[in-house]
Amino acid sequence: MKEKHSGFRLRGIEQTFYTGAMSPRSRLHERIPVLNAFIRQHGRAPTLDELRALFQVRSKNTASVMAGRFVEAGVLGRTATGRLVAPRPQAPPPRRLRLLGSVAAGFPSPAEESLLDTLSLDEYLVSNPESTFMLRVEGDSMIEAGILPGDTVLVERGRAPRNGDIVIACVDGEWTMKYFYKQGRDVRLEPANARYATIRPRQRLAVEGVVSGVVRKLG
Repeated sequence: MKEKHSGFRLRGIEQTFYTGAMSPRSRLHERIPVLNAFIRQHGRAPTLDELRALFQVRSKNTASVMAGRFVEAGVLGRTATGRLVAPRPQAPPPRRLRLLGSVAAGFPSPAEESLLDTLSLDEYLVSNPESTFMLRVEGDSMIEAGILPGDTVLVERGRAPRNGDIVIACVDGEWTMKYFYKQGRDVRLEPANARYATIRPRQRLAVEGVVSGVVRKLG
């Protein structure tokens, strides 16, 4: 069976956070939510020209003064060269759960509850937070690897794939998640479902990241 689509989608979230005309006479506390919405949407701070358009001001000097007030308020920062940057978000401290023991998945065995340790799921699942993102799985081409539709996979960017790794890749313009194998110059992507065929790139292959974990919520 040929897999036409990727089994998941890299969705571009397009939300309009600012649609009305912001008055040039608006106060700082009225402008900050609009600025924060821009940063959420674009993932970066606006340029001076974008500040002018965002707040409907004509003068670049006015936009520069406005940017300085945002910096004073801590909403924006500046690099050593004066470029505007968005502040790094403060990650909440990970919650630690109690690890009380082990349980048999085969034959029943007596269970004793004892506090062995505490465990943060963030620390357990994610070794490189700065380079890790999540994707929701659609499709069944990896079910024999234990990855089911509706699961969430953790993907690590910047990691060179090795044979047998599960990767997120763009193959000839189509996104997919498959086992990665390379022998010499030959690269193939293998599904974990006998209904799907092996994929061999015809023109272009770009590996976006390596799957490092799977999250599934039951019930």
